Amino acid sequence: MKSRHHQTGPAPLPSREELAAFIASAPGKVGKREIARAFRLGSADRLWLKDRLRELEDDGTLARRGKRLRANGALPAVLVAEITGRDRDGELVAEPAEWDGETGSKPRIVIVPGRRVPPGLRAAGIGDRALVRIDPRPGEGGAHAGRIVKVLQKERTDILGVFKALPSGGGRIVPVDKKAQGREVMVAEADRNGAREGDLVSGALVRSSRFGLPQAKIREVLGSLKSEKAVSLVALHAHNIPHVFPTEVLAEAESAKPAGPKGREDWRDLPLVTIDPPDAKDHDDAVHAAPDPDPDNPGGFVLRIAIADVAAYVRPGSALDREALKRGNSVYFPDRVVPMLPERISNDLCSLRQGEPRPALAARITIAADGRKKRHSFHRIMMRSAARLSYGQAQAAIDGRPDDVTGPLLEPVLKPLWAAYAALGRARDRRGPLFLDLPERKIVLDAEGRVERVHVPERLEAHRLIEEFMILANVAAAEALEKANSPLVYRVHDEPSLEKMRALGEVLASVGHKLPKAGALKPALFNGILRAFAGSEHEPFINEVVLRSQAQAVYAAENLGHFGLNLRRYAHFTSPIRRYADLVVHRALIRAFGFGEDGLPAGTTTEQLSRIGEEISAAERRAMAAERDTIDRLIAFHLADQIGATFTGRISGVTKSGLFVKLSDTGADGFVPASTIGADYYRYEERQHALVGDRTGETYRLGDTVEVKLVEAAPVAGALRFELLSEGAGRTKRRGGAAKPSRASGARKRVVDMGGGPKRKRSGR
Repeated sequence: MKSRHHQTGPAPLPSREELAAFIASAPGKVGKREIARAFRLGSADRLWLKDRLRELEDDGTLARRGKRLRANGALPAVLVAEITGRDRDGELVAEPAEWDGETGSKPRIVIVPGRRVPPGLRAAGIGDRALVRIDPRPGEGGAHAGRIVKVLQKERTDILGVFKALPSGGGRIVPVDKKAQGREVMVAEADRNGAREGDLVSGALVRSSRFGLPQAKIREVLGSLKSEKAVSLVALHAHNIPHVFPTEVLAEAESAKPAGPKGREDWRDLPLVTIDPPDAKDHDDAVHAAPDPDPDNPGGFVLRIAIADVAAYVRPGSALDREALKRGNSVYFPDRVVPMLPERISNDLCSLRQGEPRPALAARITIAADGRKKRHSFHRIMMRSAARLSYGQAQAAIDGRPDDVTGPLLEPVLKPLWAAYAALGRARDRRGPLFLDLPERKIVLDAEGRVERVHVPERLEAHRLIEEFMILANVAAAEALEKANSPLVYRVHDEPSLEKMRALGEVLASVGHKLPKAGALKPALFNGILRAFAGSEHEPFINEVVLRSQAQAVYAAENLGHFGLNLRRYAHFTSPIRRYADLVVHRALIRAFGFGEDGLPAGTTTEQLSRIGEEISAAERRAMAAERDTIDRLIAFHLADQIGATFTGRISGVTKSGLFVKLSDTGADGFVPASTIGADYYRYEERQHALVGDRTGETYRLGDTVEVKLVEAAPVAGALRFELLSEGAGRTKRRGGAAKPSRASGARKRVVDMGGGPKRKRSGR
């Protein structure tokens, strides 16, 4: 390859193999520009290069992320990895924490020791999660070398479970992990460490043999689980979520003084209002709209979106800042909130309370009558909220039912807001974001912390209004910082991978529908698919597979755009009380526009922000998993006394071992082992997302409606096991691969270990 760069005159065009080898071995970002420079390709070769790269993508050799290319199945330069053990030489071995199984098995990463552990940080160990920088060239046996950038969470305890006391003394630990169900561990009386019946404990194995249960010693008693009120405690410890603020963090928060108006624009007379859920304790955004007085913008509006000025209290490098980065975001459980910032900051000094002066960072945005953004500017202000409204309260006023608070605000404040929202709606429809408006269930607990009911809150225009205003402000923040050449953390949502598009095409073909041929992927492609199946028997199934074809939204210092929202640039700006990414964007705006000395530190690099993006993306995924697990446990407690009851649900996941079923009324997930389905042998058809009976052709597919009976519940693990009922379940396969409804054979009862199922994932905006 080196001789090519020393030739004179035009270089010969590289082969497909040479292109693939260069992309696989090149460190850092690789795109058409880097390839053209390496192979001395001229402008006349651009079309040729584009065609060759498309061929390599189509045959699965390469994968694309935005404008970057990489070998399919290759590792990114920096990733979150789980340290799983040691090799023969004693070196730590890791694997990617997130990996798409469609690209093959997880790669093996050998951790190369660093020269020393940085001051204040501990060395990584087995069970840790860490940011790892990868050598792009695989070593012997395909293993990669990696260096630890930062340990993300503490070493996992060997056992986390609930202590069950025995009359004879000692007891057992029942694991909280679904995968460990049925693997109880014995604890001797001398090793109880004061644990009582129903306590959540962490323990370490002290002895294991081929006969009898393993023995463990309790290290720590974490709290009592006798009430469902403490169920979220399991998730906090299982996912290593920081939930106790260190003393220095609380002291720093308590000593903070209210920010004054000095150096700020005075917006205190502007009737900004907050619109939030009725039980919200912190209010970090306020809105206002008025017709634009500019005669050159007839029918246009001036919007003002004020966001709590968290940067005024949480300075870079402070104890508050370090803890906020460690947490990444607030975590919301049905029975508690684990905030990113102490209450003195989140619920007091930064909360935009009605009638109280508060510092804020604000966007002033002018839109045209058709919703197009004409211009925007950012301001550091002092404001005073004119009213604290709930979504339902604001909606009722617009619908003709104002109350004492909203009555005086209806004409001067609320109606202009709704008129501006109508204009933004026209722009949204023209832009065509991905339309997956999925219902979100909310668990309501009673005074004892038990599940009272599960319901889907009504989706109001008031919700969509705030959402559209926040999206607009987020776009303006990203554009303003790009124009100022400031580094920032983007919210990015990549387009679906080639592998997932192929899988979607196979699924559509199984129901007689072709994947539309298109050049560049756009949300409109998926919206068209959803419309084609609206109202049909396949609608739930197609909604599920379209959802699963989407990538996960993450934070990154490099702009890849937001596919789901169909936006070229997007950054989170509107919730700095509960998301660290927004605080970084606030600091970048403060520095870019000279708003004060508390902005992004001078010399902040894109590489530093990339590491922050990786860390807070991992924290977001951790929070989502903890929230899902807690809901599963609460509903399992709720259903534990309903063994034998029947329910309607939909198949939410299909694997070789069985079906995952989501109940229609509660959204609870449970498992149906394949061995208990009928009297046939069921074969897993990955392309169809289905189990198909060898003899009968009976088919159970993702999205099918089924009737099930609850046969077992494990509340601590949040696991449910179902049996399919004979009536109304199953389909019989036709020749063309389509299916028709049929009756399933009677279920054979068999007690097996329960496993966890795949949970719905949404690409966070």
